[in-house]
Amino acid sequence: MNAPVSKKLFIRTYGCQMNVYDSERMSEALTGAGYEAVDTPEDADLVLLNTCHIREKAAEKVYSELGRIRKMADEKAERGGQMRVGVTGCVAQAEGEEIVRRQPLVDLVVGPQAYHRLPAMLDALESGKGAQVVTDFPAEDKFDALPPRIRRASPSAFLSVQEGCDKFCAFCVVPYTRGAEFSRPVEKVLAEARRLAASGVREVTLLGQNVNAYHGEGEGGTWSLARLIRAVAQVEGIDRIRYTTSHPNDMDDDLIAAHADTDELMPYLHLPVQSGSDRVLKAMNRKHTAESYVRLIDRIRETRPDMAMSGDFIVGFPGETEADFEETLALIDAVRYSQAFSFKYSPRPGTPASTAEQVPEPVKEERLSRLQDRLRVHQVRFQDSCLGRVMPILFEKTGREPGQLIGRSPYLQPVHAYAPDTALRQIIPVRIDASFPNSLSGTLIEDIS
Repeated sequence: MNAPVSKKLFIRTYGCQMNVYDSERMSEALTGAGYEAVDTPEDADLVLLNTCHIREKAAEKVYSELGRIRKMADEKAERGGQMRVGVTGCVAQAEGEEIVRRQPLVDLVVGPQAYHRLPAMLDALESGKGAQVVTDFPAEDKFDALPPRIRRASPSAFLSVQEGCDKFCAFCVVPYTRGAEFSRPVEKVLAEARRLAASGVREVTLLGQNVNAYHGEGEGGTWSLARLIRAVAQVEGIDRIRYTTSHPNDMDDDLIAAHADTDELMPYLHLPVQSGSDRVLKAMNRKHTAESYVRLIDRIRETRPDMAMSGDFIVGFPGETEADFEETLALIDAVRYSQAFSFKYSPRPGTPASTAEQVPEPVKEERLSRLQDRLRVHQVRFQDSCLGRVMPILFEKTGREPGQLIGRSPYLQPVHAYAPDTALRQIIPVRIDASFPNSLSGTLIEDIS
């Protein structure tokens, strides 16, 4: 039986979908310890910053945010209350006890492999044992220690199946903050999928830092991601499946085939490339070429012609020349991304690229602007190509206008339509009438009132 709700919890989440999932699971773990999630930090009894180390100056931004939270904590103390503060996620893993040294306000520092220990750490705090710092990689499976998933307001949910990465790209901190690749056992993934479906979830996104390297143990031995996807598709109530994030070198024939033979697997794939220059890709330790990446996309589209592609790009990586950058623009034109994420390179302490000679900041900014302009051209073309089509839309929430609902297309686009609230959690055909840079709008083609 859960403890009675008596305390308020606020979690601020930074970064990737894995952090979103982790924040949900932390909230669920703390519900059993008597906490209720709230939308603002001012009156919270416990504030957690679930951090990401991918962005530039990530640690300094966390310390800046802690300074703002300290003011809230002081104001609450003046009213006779107490605010506990914790830092979780990848910055916590990277900084460890330094966080407590620099900001004594912090009571908890928890790495991404140890957040299942939060209730016990809070008990230790309450017993007067001082600030709690746990950034090791415990032997026990944290997923086993977490409570069952609770009923969700949304019909879509993340489901973590894999963590860590063994690729050691020269720009990336993930192998150091998330550790080596670990895949959850098949039955535990399927059990969580069944619980999500029972709670009303119709779409799951399988998560991993390198999700298509999944190699979990299941019936008959080690399963691939493709085999896992086909099994999740058999879970009653799960109508849509997605997965992210993938590495090109782990995109095998069976996973490509799954996009053709598994109706529940959506025709949308996020497959980061980072650069279109072979010279830069080698310096990044990506272990693929621009040509092999484009050939892979061609094979995927031969199998699933309507596949929408998404990607990641880093501009201004150490040593990148104008010619290298032009090759990246050429790759974008060859692939025709429906959307993509793009960033200026910024050094991450401890990574091989961090000590290399850096491209000047003005050059990075100018290249990023040009790259995003090129990406935008293809994104708008893809959006416009949807006009007049009828798409199955999974409606997730109400919109800003009365009577308006917002859902997702198979290609992950937000879609606005006027529909009754009975359409929520339903997959309903919608004719696309208008295209915008980041969303679509349409009309239901059948009366469901």
